[in-house]
Amino acid sequence: MSHESDSFIDEVTEEVRRDRLFALFRRYGWIGMLVIAVIVGGAAWREYDASRDRAQAQAWGDAVLAAQQSEDTVAQLAALDAGGNPDRAALGDLLAAGAAVEGGDQEVAAARLEAAVSAAEDPVLRDLARLKAVLAQGDQMDPAARDAALSELSKPGAPFRLLALEQKAVALAAAERSQDALVLIREIQAEEGVSQALNQRLTELMITLGGEPGVDPAMPPAVANAAAVPQGADTQPAAAAPAGVTQDPE
Repeated sequence: MSHESDSFIDEVTEEVRRDRLFALFRRYGWIGMLVIAVIVGGAAWREYDASRDRAQAQAWGDAVLAAQQSEDTVAQLAALDAGGNPDRAALGDLLAAGAAVEGGDQEVAAARLEAAVSAAEDPVLRDLARLKAVLAQGDQMDPAARDAALSELSKPGAPFRLLALEQKAVALAAAERSQDALVLIREIQAEEGVSQALNQRLTELMITLGGEPGVDPAMPPAVANAAAVPQGADTQPAAAAPAGVTQDPE
């Protein structure tokens, strides 16, 4: 009898528990369903968004190739539809500027580079456009504006710092400030991350300015000459021969 009573109590308890669970589900179950719907919907949207970005990038790349093969490459590249992407618009202007430089139209190249600087949101892309603008204008650029642009581009941590410093050295050389240019070249070569190509260009510029690789241009001439003597070379003058004795040449 006791066993049957215990079984009856267990069944009643189980029914009560089940009823409570159903009641909780009816009251709060929609929250769980909503969470699941949000997760599934978010994953689906991310996939759709990524697929759309890939399609837009592919379409833009195809448009770039078509523009580069057209008769008026510069105009076609400048007119590319960036789809509301400012960095993509800046990249189109950079490509148009490159085509203009190849065609010898520096004025159009400068205009497209300025447009790229204005459009770019990515700081690396913007600095690239600014550096290319300085290179494209060359000696035609106002010296003060050129110096200001290169000073900004050569700040510590800037992505094109070393290239901007190189252009500073070139500007100093053009202004006939050879000593300052040589000192700056040495400073650049001491920086970390100098590529072999950049180091080669700096060395060639140094030689053009009359400097010697391996000799600090800030050294006094006597010290620099001593540093240039190969290690182990005999720097003592030869002893004078006794009077009346002729030294045979070696």
